[in-house]
Amino acid sequence: MFVLFFILHLFAYLCNNELMKNSLPFAPGLIDHAGTSYQMVDLPALFGERLDQLPVVLRILLENIVRNGRGAEREASVAAVFEWLECGTSEAEITFQPGRVLMHDTTSTPALVDIAAMRDALAEAGWDPTALNPGLPVDVSVDHSLAVEFFARKDALEKNLALEVKRNGERYSFMRWASKVMKGVRIHPPGTGIMHTINLEQLATVVSTEQRDGQTWVVPDTLLGTDSHTPMINGIGVLGWGVGGLEAQTVMFGMPTMMRIPDVIGVRLIGKLRAGVLATDLALVVTQRLRAIGVSGEFVEYFGDGVASLTAGERSVVANMAPEYGASSGFFPIDAHTIDYLRATNRPEELLGLAEAYARRNALWFNPAATPRYTRTIEVDLDTIEMHVAGPRRPQDLLSYSQLAPTVSAIGFTPKHADGPLPRHPFAIAAITSCTNTSDPALLVAAGLVARKARALGLRVPYWVKTSLGPGSPAAADYLARAGLTEDLSAVGFDIVGYGCTTCIGNSGPLSEPIQQALAQGDIYPVAALSGNRNFPGRVHPDLDLGFLMSPPLVVACAIAGNAETDLATQPVQTTADGREVWLTDLWPTHEEIAEAVTAGVRPADFPNAFSIATQNPMWHALQVPDTPLFPWSPTSTALRRPPFAALSEASLLGSFTAYPLLVVGDDITTDHISPASAIPKNSFIADFLVERGDDRNDLNVFASRRGNWEVMMRAAFYNRTLRNLLAPESPPGYTVHVPTGELAPIHEVAARYRTAGESAVLVAGERYGTGSSRDWAAKGQRLLGIRCVLAMSFERIHRSNLIGMGILPLRLPVGASPSELNILPGDRIEVVTDATTLKPRCEVAVRLLRKDGQVLDIAARAAVETQLEVELLRRGGVIPFILGNTIEAQRQS
Repeated sequence: MFVLFFILHLFAYLCNNELMKNSLPFAPGLIDHAGTSYQMVDLPALFGERLDQLPVVLRILLENIVRNGRGAEREASVAAVFEWLECGTSEAEITFQPGRVLMHDTTSTPALVDIAAMRDALAEAGWDPTALNPGLPVDVSVDHSLAVEFFARKDALEKNLALEVKRNGERYSFMRWASKVMKGVRIHPPGTGIMHTINLEQLATVVSTEQRDGQTWVVPDTLLGTDSHTPMINGIGVLGWGVGGLEAQTVMFGMPTMMRIPDVIGVRLIGKLRAGVLATDLALVVTQRLRAIGVSGEFVEYFGDGVASLTAGERSVVANMAPEYGASSGFFPIDAHTIDYLRATNRPEELLGLAEAYARRNALWFNPAATPRYTRTIEVDLDTIEMHVAGPRRPQDLLSYSQLAPTVSAIGFTPKHADGPLPRHPFAIAAITSCTNTSDPALLVAAGLVARKARALGLRVPYWVKTSLGPGSPAAADYLARAGLTEDLSAVGFDIVGYGCTTCIGNSGPLSEPIQQALAQGDIYPVAALSGNRNFPGRVHPDLDLGFLMSPPLVVACAIAGNAETDLATQPVQTTADGREVWLTDLWPTHEEIAEAVTAGVRPADFPNAFSIATQNPMWHALQVPDTPLFPWSPTSTALRRPPFAALSEASLLGSFTAYPLLVVGDDITTDHISPASAIPKNSFIADFLVERGDDRNDLNVFASRRGNWEVMMRAAFYNRTLRNLLAPESPPGYTVHVPTGELAPIHEVAARYRTAGESAVLVAGERYGTGSSRDWAAKGQRLLGIRCVLAMSFERIHRSNLIGMGILPLRLPVGASPSELNILPGDRIEVVTDATTLKPRCEVAVRLLRKDGQVLDIAARAAVETQLEVELLRRGGVIPFILGNTIEAQRQS
């Protein structure tokens, strides 16, 4: 009954049912501001003192339910939210309708390719393809394709931007076509900044207005984003979280997303950060603390007196790391710091006043004395935070900065030649990168002040270190210049290389020639220092599996040291030409110095002005764009190909079957392992495929640039030199064993053989399968490989959702059934028994391991399926068949 009701609910949205769209919940309240009267959902009037017990994130979800729901469904959802208070958790499902969707170019490209292909499928079946349009505003930032090819030179920004547009011109032209023919899609060109920084500085309104039945309503600004770091916007009190591109597609078409009422972890902050300690250090501590208690998909909300001591910029750094600490959100409620930030980024005064008035009126304004009910609570004393790094392989591996050198030394690497010119653990990359630590002006200014002091002392970065500065916003160039720090940064190699994700997403470009030579000779085990959010092996660069996350000023200090075995707590950073030892304390800026430089540099007008100038990017606007309602696919393109799964013929993968494990892998398999984003290795079979089709082996770009070509991405699936396939532990990257013949072959070739023979395939994994970026191609690649089911000890939230979006059943293995304990060998098969008619959230699923020697092991697996909508998606074969079916049904009924 629920499924039927929900499908009818969705059809109503697709048909633009005005009664559903505009039905008003309860009696609306009124709020007057600056001479204008607005309608609103008046939460305190409706729910009284009970409201104060709820976390603020649940109050926002409650407002969304009341405003958008109707009838019995709304009443049941409201009751379920307050029932949550009894034990701080719930199995009840609610709908959520965000106000907008945020994407970046490498998640939007496959989504827009899917929509273009779905339009083709509709047209071929005789339906109107132009009816398929996003039902919500969609903002796309072109930020994930900028590579650091040029660095440590004043023209690095212009040269990298020109090369980016040249390399990606075909894909960018497609994106511009999509924005022309699809209503509501807005593309922000290369050079305008990182999506989360754009969201903070330009897009977020904290509160929004909308029209219903001729009345103006004021509502919370909410969104979903196809990047796991979307919660950065939580730093200014806007609720948004990351979803996979497939889930976003359902939301884009005006459908609500179904979600279980989330558990909410409360993080009580007390005290105040000491001088010299930065927001990065707090973010790394929180990441370690929350991972240590097993956070996985819950919402996190910050409360307590310590919150008031943090600026909006500092809060946004902590909120940005939500996926690293395993959470869906990292929420800081609205307060005076929020309003200050809106003013500092030149938002209109009328918006500031409305945001404050609405938040205060509707119990969304931060109260430092409040202690809402939380599922679990931890406390973090800001007074105890010290200078930290995280690494060398995971963001939750917290270290004091003084432990960096001993940690590297303990690896025990022995160079092949003892007399090489480089240290055995050189810093190969030193990158101030990512939205995490470049959206707060104070952090970039701090880096500039370290550079200023180093320059004054005559310090230089060693020749082997690749340095880069990639701010999240073009406004950074203005305030760094006004503060007089641009030349200081340039003097130590940190010229601006562009405004994009750069090294953080793996677009670090080639290593320096000395590093490459020493690597080839086996003389070094290089290290990366970056201000990013992830340091998984191979993510920053395919040849680097040691990386440390740190604050921007510490990146500059490490670059100057050049050697990861230099202990900056007990050894000088560098010795000057005249023999003076320069220590970290000589370079580190005081709190007052940072504040003075921020005051001198930052001007509110910079933010809209710099963004406006960057939006006029002439190379972007000079691209040739098709002028047809259907996209004209080129059969020779290696960037854009119509995907086979965007078709009416795709069916459900559910059912009972016996399958070969295509791969068996261990713990912490990230989406970078499953679907890499970094440079395409020119000696790989993926490179061979592209070269055969006319591409230049020496300029293949990055995997992320090929996400519009399913043939490339299928071959790229699981191509990662650090991935260990337990079926064939010594196999080359991207290979597995074909069980019937015992041959080692590329994974996509083995999958094709199984498919041709009518055999099913599954994948077996350990804990935290799919951690990392919200990369829908990590699920699409598995669908193209014929994987019907993934059996894992646990799943990262977004990847689990993406698997379901592609119709792949995720199953949780019980304790005692890890890949190492099962010891699956080539020849063993797995039997999965599912019934589409009886599948339900979190139900048990019968699994048997059929040993090659005839032994049988029964495994009590459980469906990693959380909502009825997810059940329906699996029954329909995934998101794309679901959307196509609903679109056709809507046209039939119109």
